[in-house]
Amino acid sequence: MSHRKMQFLNKNRIIYRRDPLNDTPTEIFSWGYFYEEGTHECYNLFNTKSKINTYKSLKWHLLVLWHLNTQLGLKDFENLARVITNKSNGFVTFTLSEEKIIEIIKDISLIDLEKPPRNKLRKIIFKDNSGLTNIEKLKIVGKLLGRNKKVYEKDIYECMIDLHEDGKDITIGRIAELLNCSSKTIHRNMSKELKQEKINLNKRNEKV
Repeated sequence: MSHRKMQFLNKNRIIYRRDPLNDTPTEIFSWGYFYEEGTHECYNLFNTKSKINTYKSLKWHLLVLWHLNTQLGLKDFENLARVITNKSNGFVTFTLSEEKIIEIIKDISLIDLEKPPRNKLRKIIFKDNSGLTNIEKLKIVGKLLGRNKKVYEKDIYECMIDLHEDGKDITIGRIAELLNCSSKTIHRNMSKELKQEKINLNKRNEKV
């Protein structure tokens, strides 16, 4: 069950997920798509239990929502922004003042909505109805990405998040197994920030 109050988005038919429009997948599977060179066109908001925890991330989420829903006028977008920024609705981890909300809405209203917001590169996209668990998805990711023997920080981070949400202790060995590589490869590609995040996520699981 989602911890977010998604009723407003769904009732008002707010689009918060969109597959690539122009990029063509290298391979198509029953569970989803593989882009060998990657794609920046996939937007998939609120797909994990992780909440928005920074102003920068909040502005990006709101910008993507308006980019995907250009039919919204300024007033409608303001209503949407207030739903997202209301901590009790489960989207953000912090409380915003009225002044800050107005400031963020004003900043976003000045941005060209026709220009796609900056987005992370995705090589593998799973269908919503794939029926796969997080661990099964990670094994597929490891198998496909293992062809090139390259591991990126974003791949490691996604493994960490999924292990955390499954209530499993995050270890280098588990990450390496899921990404189909050696533990040395994981160590080599983890920044200090990512190593600290691993510690933080494991501490959160201990408190549950």
